Amino acid sequence: MRLVPNQNHLKGSAMLLVTGASGNLGALVHAGLVEKGLAPLAGTRTPARFAALGRMLDFDDPATLDLSGVQTLLLISAGYGEDDVVIARHHRVISAAEQAGVRHVIYTSLTGAGDHLAFALAHRWTEQRLQRSSMTWTILRNGLYAELFGLLAAPIDGVITAPFGDGALAAVTRQDLADAAVAVAAAPQAHLNRCYELVGSVALTAAELAAALDVPYKPVALADQRRALAHANLLPFQPPMVMSMYSAVAAGFLGSVDGDLATLLARAPRPALPVAVAASQ
Repeated sequence: MRLVPNQNHLKGSAMLLVTGASGNLGALVHAGLVEKGLAPLAGTRTPARFAALGRMLDFDDPATLDLSGVQTLLLISAGYGEDDVVIARHHRVISAAEQAGVRHVIYTSLTGAGDHLAFALAHRWTEQRLQRSSMTWTILRNGLYAELFGLLAAPIDGVITAPFGDGALAAVTRQDLADAAVAVAAAPQAHLNRCYELVGSVALTAAELAAALDVPYKPVALADQRRALAHANLLPFQPPMVMSMYSAVAAGFLGSVDGDLATLLARAPRPALPVAVAASQ
């Protein structure tokens, strides 16, 4: 049973809703908005976790896409799936937002440098769908997480073998991306129809991670890594996504640190290396 929010309690939030509020990024965004004194609705399949702020929301079930009363929608990408699945999810929720009279959508997309990645297509489709919609929008083009870099480059038997080559990644901490989303969602009128590039301020290499962990770095060939992923108990769509990250970093496409993160944060971004180190252990 969905918990119905107390409308008086939500008055100060201008009816802001965060989707994916139970996920890693969404939970940080929702918590950050609460800390700012707002009362954002938490769109999730487990609304009871958020008491009166919870609202049942399942992108795979159109009957749950109730966005009534919402003025600003912070759409956390539902990128866990094949392109057609993700596109259908995003189309449903954007259409529901239009029908409910939502005024503004903030979308967590993928850095522009990531067009070579196997999961970029659904992000670009969603950006175009928003730009054609009846609503104003803000696009947050998030770089790859420092946490993800640490996981992908985690040592195996005391050696980092991830095929990142000599390439560097402008990795960004998940918390910084959440803080940037909070800054935009707290004052959406200042960010109408803007697209922001949110990448880290320092580009990391696997060799630097290996040095921080005091382990050797001996990258394998891409073909060897692909064979290893075949035995990693991944879903069918996941190996191409992972391999594209290795390839894009190694080829030097994701190392640029030019972006808007520090401006939105109004401070220097958090160092990414310690976060990657922690994630790799």
